[in-house]
Amino acid sequence: MIALVAALLLMGIMLGAVVQLPASVSLVAASAIGCWLLLFAVRERGRARRD
Repeated sequence: MIALVAALLLMGIMLGAVVQLPASVSLVAASAIGCWLLLFAVRERGRARRD
C-alpha cells in the first residue's frame, strides 16, 4: 500500500512539473521517454527469446 501512495505522490509531482512547461517541451520529452521505453521493450523481448 505504501508503494502505491509513493507512486501516486511521484506522479502528482511529475504532472505538476509538466503543467509549468510549454506544450512543445512536454511533447518532446514525452516522445523521448516513449522512444526509450519502446527501445527497452524491444531489447528485453530479444533477450528473452535468446534464453
